[in-house]
Amino acid sequence: MLLELIGAMTSPSPLLVLLVAMVGAPVTAIVGWRRPRAAAVVAVVSAATALLLVIAAWRSGGGVTSLPWVPTWGLRFVLTFDGLTAIYALLATGIGVAVLVYSAAYLPRHLAHLHRPASDATGFYALILVFMGAMVGLVMADDLLLLFIFWDITAVVSYFLIGFNREEPSSRPAALMALMVTGGSAILMLAGIVALWIDSGTTSIPELNASAPGGLLFTISIGAITMSALAKSAQMPLHFWLPRAMVAPTPVSSYLHSAAMVAAGVFLLARLLPLVHRAAWIPEALVAIGLASTLAGGLLAIGRDDMKRVLAYSTIGQYGYVVVLLGLGGAYGAIGAGMYVLAHAIAKCALFLTAGAVTEATGKKNLSELGGLLRSMPVVAIASAVAAATIAALPLTMGFFKDELFFAAMNEEGPAFTIAAVLSAALTFGYVARFWGKIFLGRSSLRAGTLPFPMIAAIVILATLCVAGGISIGPANGLANAGGSAALMEPVSVSLAYHLDTRPENLMALAAYAIGLGLVASLTGWGRMSRGLAGIAGRFGPDRLYQRILEATNGFSDRLHGYEVHDLRGRVAWVLLPVGILVLLGLVFTSNDGAFIVGELRPGDLLVVLVLAVVCAAAVTATQTVQHLSALLLLSAVGFPLAAVYAFLGAPDVALVAVLMETLISLLFIGFLAAMRDRPRVEGFETASLTSHRWRDVLIGFAAAATAFVVVWGVLSKPAAVETAARDQIALTPAAHARDVVTAILSDFRGIDTLGEITVIGITMIGLISLLQRPLQRRARE
Repeated sequence: MLLELIGAMTSPSPLLVLLVAMVGAPVTAIVGWRRPRAAAVVAVVSAATALLLVIAAWRSGGGVTSLPWVPTWGLRFVLTFDGLTAIYALLATGIGVAVLVYSAAYLPRHLAHLHRPASDATGFYALILVFMGAMVGLVMADDLLLLFIFWDITAVVSYFLIGFNREEPSSRPAALMALMVTGGSAILMLAGIVALWIDSGTTSIPELNASAPGGLLFTISIGAITMSALAKSAQMPLHFWLPRAMVAPTPVSSYLHSAAMVAAGVFLLARLLPLVHRAAWIPEALVAIGLASTLAGGLLAIGRDDMKRVLAYSTIGQYGYVVVLLGLGGAYGAIGAGMYVLAHAIAKCALFLTAGAVTEATGKKNLSELGGLLRSMPVVAIASAVAAATIAALPLTMGFFKDELFFAAMNEEGPAFTIAAVLSAALTFGYVARFWGKIFLGRSSLRAGTLPFPMIAAIVILATLCVAGGISIGPANGLANAGGSAALMEPVSVSLAYHLDTRPENLMALAAYAIGLGLVASLTGWGRMSRGLAGIAGRFGPDRLYQRILEATNGFSDRLHGYEVHDLRGRVAWVLLPVGILVLLGLVFTSNDGAFIVGELRPGDLLVVLVLAVVCAAAVTATQTVQHLSALLLLSAVGFPLAAVYAFLGAPDVALVAVLMETLISLLFIGFLAAMRDRPRVEGFETASLTSHRWRDVLIGFAAAATAFVVVWGVLSKPAAVETAARDQIALTPAAHARDVVTAILSDFRGIDTLGEITVIGITMIGLISLLQRPLQRRARE
């Protein structure tokens, strides 16, 4: 047993990796429920175990797990661990460990500031682990429908994490905005997946990449999926949710908005890269959107005052680089995207954690309130300087090589792209230098408080990875090559190293540094321009459009709700009317050839026809009476003859059930009428209702009856041609010792459901009896 366990750890299957990543959340919740202080330790150990399994899976060559999922649809539960999976799974679990270590010291203080119980931390750790598990499943999913399930889990969990500070007024709107943009855009993704399924007959990603047909429908499908991916990665014009999400606690921002949630969008593009480049105009659109996001994110970041918002706009710009690389494609594009995501996630997470540490130590959130913290926070200052240098792509950091690949890919496209690349890198250099300098340089009277060791250690570890990747680029280079090969579905490789020559990439880097220093020297002017741009965007940008749409939607919903709850008739109508409209649309847009057949009336059917005529007469008469007891008796005259029809058709057991139900309902109504007999009567209500809407109700009744008649006639004349479970149930009815399929379904195939329904009815009856007995008990006391 021990040898099997060691073997599983050294070469784990993708399924084992997923199970371990997912099991951490419930274990943490259970342990934290009993011992809240132990929740942080369990969370860290769970994430670390998942990280070790991911490393082991990568070192053992990955693998594939394929299990039956929905055989009738031809779907399989397929998990693949390749180079692309390794990049994003390592980030999800590795940075998850760092964030949880940081949170173990940060969160108790944060909750104390908010006057919340320390036990609330357990839910926070569990949510982080759920998100981590969903990300691991997402990047291993080899089927689009399976990927979509994990995609939606990340959207839902992000809502709770972003809204964790529920005491802040802006917390819930920010969480709702993130959910509406990222979760709402997932509808486009689902539509694209279904369209691809219809067009190609499969949702398997390898099969689609190998043989998906082209054409207009294919392009529209890929476009819909691409839009959802861009919204997830906070790209223009659906970028506005990310700065608002900075109301979340610092660990949430550092994890979701540097390495996990926003990375999911570019991962999807990388996973479907052959399909993206096979679709018309999609790659060109990615390049344009990525460049626009890089420019907008950089310009808005250079003038922001809130530390976390500076980093949020920086993330928008940095992921714009990745989108451009994926739009360009090729070896430089695919490998460069993987390298960029690796370097950015590690460094940006460290900078987010730095912002939280500075706020915790000083109580300040804005750059204008800070400065001169280098002396009082030297370790954090040095570690964050390394992370900032990584984002700015300085030598001896991993970030240098991410920009080298970006410069190489852009230089291949021509002079205009070369200039755009240099200006983008210079803008990055400018806002990163401003961020770090405003916090740690200059003079200030602020006195920083002491920070717990885990908070500082997490930042130092991430900074160490940035330097290690810059000095020894081999492991990151190999990982990026494997990711690029998996994305392109063909072997590609780029050797990264320092070259002291005049190759274009080096000259572009030197030009970016020089222009970036110029930006730093003229930050005052650039800051005013950035704030002016932010004001224009706030007034006329997509953020404002979102608010207008949300307000209009809420207003429309309130009006419809007012109509719906006006009276009982309205409530019933708002349920039945949409159903009727959908049924009619199906009737109109479906071929009706052979759908209305008049069958032969045989002598044996005359008795059934006579009983049904009685049913129809009773139903019509019930609509004309105004007496409650008369209406009840007429409804019984509808139900009991129908039970007789079941008996005539050879189903006496079903007829007996119908008789029992009709009897029960009749007795229930009689008891209700008896209890209501002495209640005060609302005068005039019935008269006004009957006289003002009489003819309208008659017309609606005739229309509804005619529609139901046509639909039922068509369904019975031409049943659906699709395969259903009905044939299997009819064939299995004798094995259930039943004379008809209805009895078999109720008592055998759906026995548990029937038991549940009976239980619900019994509980309801007990409640009704209690309510009806209250007036009698009150009268007895009086």
